[in-house]
Amino acid sequence: MRISLAHSPDSDDAFMFYGLARGKVAADGLEVTHVLMDIETLNREAMVGKHEVTAISFHAWPYVAETYALMPCGGSIGDGYGPLLVAREPVPPSAIGSRTVAVPGTLTSAYLALKLFAPTAQTRVVAFDRILDEVREGRADIGLIIHEGQLTYGGQGLTKVLDLGAWWKQETGLPLPLGGNAVRRDLGPELMARLTRLVRETVRYSLAHRKEALDYAMSYARGMDPGVADRFVGMWVNEMTIDCGEIGRRAVQTFLDRGHAAGVIPRQVKVEFVEA
Repeated sequence: MRISLAHSPDSDDAFMFYGLARGKVAADGLEVTHVLMDIETLNREAMVGKHEVTAISFHAWPYVAETYALMPCGGSIGDGYGPLLVAREPVPPSAIGSRTVAVPGTLTSAYLALKLFAPTAQTRVVAFDRILDEVREGRADIGLIIHEGQLTYGGQGLTKVLDLGAWWKQETGLPLPLGGNAVRRDLGPELMARLTRLVRETVRYSLAHRKEALDYAMSYARGMDPGVADRFVGMWVNEMTIDCGEIGRRAVQTFLDRGHAAGVIPRQVKVEFVEA
């Protein structure tokens, strides 16, 4: 059976799926095709159920909850850190609500976190890898940074306004859930569980063979210094990526509940994770 497994073209996802992509982890008789797209595109494609397994922003999941169930593995959850708001000059966090913020997509979890912190902020969608340029060149007051820009913004002369993951931790005591993996429900419980175990196994393999997985991930690191790439991967692929645990599950539910209460997410959902 052919399975379309969609994820972002970033070093952390490349690291995570190294074992599967390079045949180090047996695909259990399945033909797995890796599809690489930016996360906002994947969120939109999930709306039509395009891929059997897909990376997805936790913010986007309520819109596709009838089509996809969440996997407890393969997620990106920041414990005390997360998307950053950056600017050319110092901006007090209290002023974010009156500024224009370049965001990487309105279905991203970063966008939801921004709207929970500053509901009145004006936003404009910009490709995630162009946001630093938008801010540096004065086309946006503030940029909402995901991926490796979280570690490289200082090299472009920008300054941090707020770490939304740190704010969320202070606000709730919980880690900030950003991206997860979801599997299509029409595959049935047995195959859904089998694919979940496969994702967990590839994460375990990469963490157990860190150097070779990191070497592979460097081809997706967009020119990052190897030390920075290593730090970036360590932020987003760790023990919580193997299984988000009870805390991760509670964090996702709290995040989505607050998004609904704030009027950002139109429907309230009960978070469901595949048991495998």
